[in-house]
Formats: sequence, C-alpha cells, structure tokens
Amino acid sequence: MSVRILGSSPLVGPALADLGARFPDLHLAPFRSPEWNAALPQAEALVVLVSEPLTETDLDAAPKLKAIGAYSVGLNHVPVAACRDRGIAVVNTPGVLTDATADLALALLMALTRRLAEGEALVRSGTWEGWAPDQLLGRGLAGKDCGILGSGPIGQAFARRVWALGMRPIFWDREGLGGEVDFGPDRAPRLPLADLLPRSAVLSLHCPLTDQTRGLLDRTSLETLPAGAVILNTARGGLMDEPAAIGLLESGHLGGAGLDVYEGEPRLNPRWLGAPRTVLLPHLGSATVETRAAMAHLLCEGLAAALSPTR
Repeated sequence: MSVRILGSSPLVGPALADLGARFPDLHLAPFRSPEWNAALPQAEALVVLVSEPLTETDLDAAPKLKAIGAYSVGLNHVPVAACRDRGIAVVNTPGVLTDATADLALALLMALTRRLAEGEALVRSGTWEGWAPDQLLGRGLAGKDCGILGSGPIGQAFARRVWALGMRPIFWDREGLGGEVDFGPDRAPRLPLADLLPRSAVLSLHCPLTDQTRGLLDRTSLETLPAGAVILNTARGGLMDEPAAIGLLESGHLGGAGLDVYEGEPRLNPRWLGAPRTVLLPHLGSATVETRAAMAHLLCEGLAAALSPTR
C-alpha cells in the first residue's frame, strides 16, 4: 500500500484534497479500522480529529511518521512529548476558531439564562396558552461578575461578549501573575481561583486540559460558587468533576450548566440527560463553515511545511 498522508475522514473545504495532490498519496480510512492500521507503517503524516486519541503505540506502528495534524486547537489527544522526542512535528489549528467558540459559549449562556430551549419546547408542544407574568422567568446578566478560566484568545473573546451585555469579566490567575488582562474594550483583574469562584454568577471554561487542569473544578471548588451560578464549558470535559456538578444541579445550588464538551465523549454520563437546567450540545464550538474550512487550511499548510524536503 502506498500511503504518504493518512487521514480518518474528509475535512471541510478543499484543503485536504489539495494537500494530497501536492504530496501523494492521500489515504482516508476510519480511525483504528483495519484499513487504518494497515496503512500506519507507510504513513509519513497523520490527520486526526479531536475525538481520536493517539498513543505511543500508534507512533511505534508508524516508523516513517514525520508529522501529525490535529484538527483542533487542543492537543490533549496527541502524545506531544513522545512526538517531540521522536522528531515528529505536531500541527494544530489555533486562532482560527476563537470567535466561533466564544460565540457558542455566549449562545449557551443566553439559552440557559433566558430558558430558550424550554420556551421553544412549549411553543412546539401546542399547549402554549399565551403570555403570562411569571412564564419561564429567566435571570438577567447586567451588573454581575463573569469568571473566566483561561485568558487566552478565546477567553478574551468571550470576555468582550459578556462585557457588551453589562457583565464584569474576571479572569483566573493561573500563572500567579496578578494584575489585569487587557481584553480590548476594558481591563479585568486576574484572581486566584479561591477568590474568583465565590464571585462568579457565571463561570465559563476556556483553558486547555493538561495534567495541571484535569479535575480543576472538583466538588469542593464547585460548592464555593454562589447559589444559582451558571457554568459553561466549551473547552474540555475533563476540567470538571461532572458527577459533582450534576449533584449540585439536582440540589438546586447550581442555576444551570451549558455544555459543549464532556469527559469521555461521545459517551457521556447518562445523568446529564436527566439533569435539570442544562443545555447539552454535541461539540459544536468551531462548527461554522468558515471556521472549519479555515482550520483545514491551517492544518494542511502546516503539514505541507513538515513534509517539505527543504524543511
């Protein structure tokens, strides 16, 4: 089998096909299928999705491997240190999905606080009897603090959006830098987690999943959020103790949870399906045509550079 680039699926836009034309041969096969496994020994580059975790065993099976392209901004599904030790370039797609992900986090926030899913379900049920003073009352946002875990491009983009709603962004001081974050139209303080959580009427997760951040929001941390707080997660599921969050939703301490990512996805804790005051999405953070095409272009340009004989 002649394989130079091995991918698990087509990407949005023409970039992957163009890369295959520049660096024949391109072979697509479902991840970990017999066809994928048979092609690994010849592959010089791999293209994998965020839901497809690679291991060092995969690297051992691909002795010709020069580069791995992750169709995502996060790299927690790629053995980066092992790749570095073997001289394998790792390419991902930072930057281009900033606005799309921040937009989705804002959509989750509005859906939760204004009870949009419940309102639409009521209309579609055919049982709506008209306007009522206390019908599906939500919660306002203006004047409240919004805790943001992650002061990178996505966290700052989300800060701009909630600032426009009249909220006060506050950032987690992950590195102990102190001071403030200039997020564009204003500046916001960096606070230790223990100080940020009790102030956060809304808590939005925008930090990477690493050994240091895995399980960051355990039960003790979640319990320090103010009563009625809303949690948004468009980052990675492993950042939060999901059973603890579900329990706090069931007890009424948490006012809502808007999730686009889950620990172990696409399998998810079945308790989420019955948890109250939740909006659950299927990992749509970067899901616009423009963003996914831009991600594919950035990824394939990086792989082309890694495969170039002049590199």
